[in-house]
Amino acid sequence: MDVHALDIEDDTFDVTGSQFGVMLVPDQPLALREMVRVTRPGGRVLLIAYGSPAESEALQVFIEALQAVDPDFEGLPDDPPPLEFQVADPEVLRQRLTDAGLRDVTVDTTHEERLEIGSGQQLWDWILGSNPISGVIVGDLTTEQQTSARQVLDEMLRRRSHGTGPAV
Repeated sequence: MDVHALDIEDDTFDVTGSQFGVMLVPDQPLALREMVRVTRPGGRVLLIAYGSPAESEALQVFIEALQAVDPDFEGLPDDPPPLEFQVADPEVLRQRLTDAGLRDVTVDTTHEERLEIGSGQQLWDWILGSNPISGVIVGDLTTEQQTSARQVLDEMLRRRSHGTGPAV
């Protein structure tokens, strides 16, 4: 169903939610208004979205490895941020939810994900599988550069774990 035009009657649900979904749509304000429209008065809207890319250690290690094999790679753009990070700033998210018609908005940024990564390939696969922007970033790398980046990741993870197991 098109999140920009939900085929659902107004005030249908007590709770509506999006786990890493609304952050990926082209017209996020419209999608949020649709979520609010189908939520009953007094109901709840729950969103789970990426936080700041600068605070994601796994993503920063990945970017550092890419920069090691392609010194011209500048990292992620920040103005505007990639679609996946459009609500990484809690105040931007709060404002978009308020603009969509919600009152009593709470933005909780206390969750942290703890990863145990055993190899450069594992981190490579996790990043590419968890974030659509990653495929675009590595798409410009040659096969040799991608292989080199995974080797750089292996070494970075080995150093981080002091060679004693998975890096955290």
